[in-house]
Amino acid sequence: MNRNTRMAVVLLVAVVMATLASFGVYLAVKSMPQRTAEVAQVQTIVAARPLAVGAMVKPEDLKVVSWPANSPIPGSFTSKEQVVNRGLVAPLAENEPVTEVKLAKVGAGAGLPPTIPEGMRALSVKVNEVVGVAGFVTPGTRVDVLLSIESEKNDAMTRVVVSNVQVLAAGRAYDQEKARQEGKPIPTGVVTLLVTPEDAEKITLAAGEGKITLTLRNPLDQAPTVTAGIRRAALLGAPAPQPVTRVVEGRKVVRAAAPVAAAAPPRYTVETIRAAKRAEETLR
Repeated sequence: MNRNTRMAVVLLVAVVMATLASFGVYLAVKSMPQRTAEVAQVQTIVAARPLAVGAMVKPEDLKVVSWPANSPIPGSFTSKEQVVNRGLVAPLAENEPVTEVKLAKVGAGAGLPPTIPEGMRALSVKVNEVVGVAGFVTPGTRVDVLLSIESEKNDAMTRVVVSNVQVLAAGRAYDQEKARQEGKPIPTGVVTLLVTPEDAEKITLAAGEGKITLTLRNPLDQAPTVTAGIRRAALLGAPAPQPVTRVVEGRKVVRAAAPVAAAAPPRYTVETIRAAKRAEETLR
């Protein structure tokens, strides 16, 4: 047996032994009893399907799942009876746990009223596609309310009446759900705003005095909008001077009025006498 043959035999024997050893270890591990660590769990109520704001929770909208007891959800519920027949003040996604902060108080009902915080008011404003920022004013966004008014002297003015207002609703609930599913703007004729009683008075008076326009804000921009407003005269600039008409030798001659020059600064004349020499100096 030459050297190459001996080497091949040794390698073959090593491979066979390694295979047998691996198979033996596999059988030993497979025969070991399985040990499962039991984790304490509690029953938690979650949403069985997506639920919109203002919906009245029904038993078929909920389901019970197991949740680790060592990681409880604050404000969660363990039975459907604690949640049924209560309105939602915040949307719920499918399989999202139902918590107390997302439900209206017992007996408050469903719809828009339970979503209004204490001390605030919901005010609906009639808009069109342009005023409603082409349908991108959706629930949860924030807007500024502008008023455009025509004064008695035929001088229009636009100014921010109320700033940083939250939008509660836009159009009908059906329109909102359809827009969310399709990812499209909400075409609506009415936008409901969450305002203080004082701001509600301002917007109501503004709606009767002129035209209301909404401007969409960045949700992270919380600073109030402070402007002096803009008038038509300031927007178009100062009017051109009227032409001057003169009668020269029985004919009317129309000449453009010369621009009004700015008033020249006052001048002062000082008389000085130096060695029998008299001189005058002009100072500005």
